[in-house]
Amino acid sequence: MAKKAAAPRSKKLRVALIGAGGIAGAHMRYYVKMEDVELVALADVSVESMARRAEEFKVPDCFTDYRKMLKKIRPDAVSICTPNGLHAPTTIAALAAGAHVLVEKPMAMNAREAQAMISAAKRHRRKLVIGFQHRFEPKTQFIKNAVEAGQLGKVVYARVQALRRRGIPNWGVFGRKDLQGGGPLIDIGVHVLEATHYAMGTPKPVAASGGTFTYLGNQKSSVVSQWPNWDYKNYTVEDLAVGQIRFENGAVLHLEASFAAHIEKDVWTFQIMGEKGGATWDPPSLYRDDFGHMVNVSAGWLPRDAAADCFAIKMRNFVDHVLHGKPTVAPAEHGLMVQKMLDGIYASAEKGKEIRIR
Repeated sequence: MAKKAAAPRSKKLRVALIGAGGIAGAHMRYYVKMEDVELVALADVSVESMARRAEEFKVPDCFTDYRKMLKKIRPDAVSICTPNGLHAPTTIAALAAGAHVLVEKPMAMNAREAQAMISAAKRHRRKLVIGFQHRFEPKTQFIKNAVEAGQLGKVVYARVQALRRRGIPNWGVFGRKDLQGGGPLIDIGVHVLEATHYAMGTPKPVAASGGTFTYLGNQKSSVVSQWPNWDYKNYTVEDLAVGQIRFENGAVLHLEASFAAHIEKDVWTFQIMGEKGGATWDPPSLYRDDFGHMVNVSAGWLPRDAAADCFAIKMRNFVDHVLHGKPTVAPAEHGLMVQKMLDGIYASAEKGKEIRIR
């Protein structure tokens, strides 16, 4: 009997990257492991950083001008791995060049830019995905599934915490508001916020209030810490941000984010409370009333190996969405809602009053 011919392989996704920093290296490490992806080009203003990445991952073409790269290479998809201030212009340019886009968090500097990115994606009929990896975490999925199954009842409150005791970045431009849009709120707070909002069912935010405080980052410090000698002279962002979001369905979310807070230890978690039960992300547990008793339900086992690598799952989901038509778990519309919440807290801190979110 004649041997059955092997099914043809799917078309490879030709991917380029704009930005060659640390986060670009993370993207490239996963792309090179995928048989249906081909890295075709890299663009960055830093020739040194770009050359290092290109050599490490065998990228054939490098450009100091991303516009020239888009015009010459015409990639199928682009990863945007630049500082926040360049997310919108590079994304819009890539979409206009016919590429699908995965843009790192936060989506943009503000909601106005985020909306322009969504409009560009629709106009050019391209796919736009936001780099929200923590919604792919097994712990987040555990809580998300419990919420969807009605185990918590109506969600009424969430608490979000992304707190470092002393973790001001001493690399990059994380201390510059003009290039990043803010400090810990938009840099690390956004991670836990997006996962919490996703687990809650992505309700529509309608109002925000909050405060931001700078008291350490703009000063020279001799205190021993994990990342000493940050650029305090050009530090223009907050050390600590706190805020509250009200949602259209009546739920309330409280957020705390810091680069430098006087606390016992770093905290990275969220908690959700509903009318029938509650949940915590770390430890991943549910809290309910069953059989006339208060009951704690802990996850007996969650993946901790490569199957639980949320960054890898994020990258795979993007490729599957673009190349194989599978749904995205991190659509641009979710990124816009998160951006509006960040904007609202910053605006409230500046104006000293609650801000309506539209």
